[in-house]
Amino acid sequence: MAIEGKLEEIGLADICQLLAMGRKTGCLSVTDRTDFGYLYFEGGLVVHAHVLNRPDRLGEMLLAHGLASPEALEHARSAAAMEDDLHYGRILVRDGLVDAAQVERFARIEVEEAVYHLFAWNEGSFHFETDEAPPAAIPASVAIPAESLLLEGARRVDEWTQIRQAVPTSEAVFRLTGDPATLENPRIEIGPREERVLALVDGERSVRRIVRESGVVEFEVSRIFHALSEEGILEPVRTAGEEPSGGADDEAPVERLELARAFYRAGMWDEAERVLAEIVEEEPSAEAEERLAAIHLRRGEAAEALVHLDRADALAPARAGRLRNRALALELEGRPGEALAVLDAVEGERAAERGHLIARGALLLQLERAEDALAAFRQAEEHFEEPPPVVHALGMLAALMAGEGDEAVRLGRRGIELHPGSGPVLVNLGAVLEARGEHAAAEALYLRATGEDATPAQAHRCLGDLALRRGDRAGARAHYERAVRLDPDIGDRTFEELGTLLHAEGERDLARRLWKRALELNPGNASVRDRLGAPAPVPR
Repeated sequence: MAIEGKLEEIGLADICQLLAMGRKTGCLSVTDRTDFGYLYFEGGLVVHAHVLNRPDRLGEMLLAHGLASPEALEHARSAAAMEDDLHYGRILVRDGLVDAAQVERFARIEVEEAVYHLFAWNEGSFHFETDEAPPAAIPASVAIPAESLLLEGARRVDEWTQIRQAVPTSEAVFRLTGDPATLENPRIEIGPREERVLALVDGERSVRRIVRESGVVEFEVSRIFHALSEEGILEPVRTAGEEPSGGADDEAPVERLELARAFYRAGMWDEAERVLAEIVEEEPSAEAEERLAAIHLRRGEAAEALVHLDRADALAPARAGRLRNRALALELEGRPGEALAVLDAVEGERAAERGHLIARGALLLQLERAEDALAAFRQAEEHFEEPPPVVHALGMLAALMAGEGDEAVRLGRRGIELHPGSGPVLVNLGAVLEARGEHAAAEALYLRATGEDATPAQAHRCLGDLALRRGDRAGARAHYERAVRLDPDIGDRTFEELGTLLHAEGERDLARRLWKRALELNPGNASVRDRLGAPAPVPR
C-alpha cells in the first residue's frame, strides 16, 4: 500500500523511523519541488539512496584515496555504458581492479550522504511504494540501520546552521592566513583527512572542487573550513564563478532523462512529458520515446503509446520492458491476440520473470485458453515467496474455466491466507464456491469483500444476483445500484438487470436510461435491443 504526504506535516526523519520500525520494503520518493531524492528500504534497512542533482562521487573518492587508477576508472565506466544493468563500481570489482570491501565502503558513504542531504528538506512531498526494488545498476549492496542515520542526520542538520555562517555555499573560495600547527588549543584536530583538505586550499579552488579532489565529503570539508575560520587560520577570498546552471538547453541528455524519470515517479507526468518532448525534438532517443509511451499508457492512451513505441523500435532493438509495454498497449486497444504474440517474443530469463508470467496469463485468460493461463499463473506462483493477490484471483478463474474446481478452491484459500483483505480474491473465491453450489459460503465471502476499504463493485453485483435468485428484489436493487455507483463500466448485464427491476416498479424512464447504458457497453446485447426497439449493430 502506498504512503504519501507533505514534508511540512511530517518530517523525513519521522517517516524513515516509521518505515524502519515497520520493517518496510520499498522506495520512498521525496521532492522539495526543485529536486528529487529516493530512499530504498529492505526490511526496514536503508539499502540505497540517491538525490537527482548530486553527482556520483564513488569514482572520485576511489581516485583520491589511491584505490583506483584513472585508467581503471575509465575502463569500468566504458564497460558500464555497454551493460545497462551493471554499475561501474561492480565492474571494478568484477575485473579485479578494486577490492570489493573498498567499493562497498565508499558506496555506503554515498548512501549516507544522500540521506543526510534529504534530511535538510522541510518542504515538499513524499511517496512510499511498497515492494519496489532499487535500480539494477547500483555500485554495491549495503544495509544501513535507519536509527544510525537518524541520529547523525539530526546532528548534521543542527551543525549545518552554524557551518553556513562561515561557508555559505560550495562555490566559496578560501585561503590560509596562518599555520594550523601553531594553534595551541584548536577547535578541530588536524589529522590525515584535514591535512588532505588543507593541502588543496590555494585561494583558487572552491569548496566544491576541494571536495571533488580530496575525496572527503562536503560536510566534513565545510566543517573543517568553519572551525579554522573561527580560529582565524582561514579566510574567504570570493565566491567562485557560477558553474553552468544545468538548464534545459545545456544539460547532458542523460541528466535530462533522469530529470524526466524523477518527474514520472513523482506522478508529475506533464512535466516529464515536456522534458522528454524537448529531448526527442533535439535528437532522436529510443529511451525518451519509451518513456513517452509509458506516460501515455499511464493515462490510458494506448494509440499514442504505440506511436512512440514504433519510433523507439526504429532507433534501437526492443528489449523486454518495451515489448511488455507494447503488449499492454495492444491489450488496452482490445487486441489480446497481438499482445500475446508480443509477449511470446520475449526470450530467456526475462520471459520467466513473474511480472511477465502474470501478464501472459491474463492475456491467455482473455483469449479463453484456460489451461495455458492456469499454467502461467502456477509458474508465477512458484516465483513468489508471497505472490500478489492477482496471481490467485486470476488463477482461480483460469482453473474454473479449465474445469479444475479443486485447484480453483486451493488457489482461493491460499490467496485468502496470504491476503485476507483482498477484494478480488474474496469475490473470485465466492464465484468458485457459487459455481459448486455452495451459495451460503459464497455470499459470506461477497459480504466480507464489501467490508474492505476498496470494495469491489463485483461483490455487490454478485450479492445482487444471489438476492434476485431467492426473490429478494429490493435487496437485488440495492446491491446493483451500489455496483454501478462503484464502477460505471461494470458490464451490460448489471445495468440490464437493474433496469428490469426498476421497470417492474414503474420507473420506466430510468429503466430505459440503464438499458441504453447496457447497450453502450455491449452493442451485441440482443435482449436489451429488443427492450429498447433498437436496430441490430451493423457487422464490421
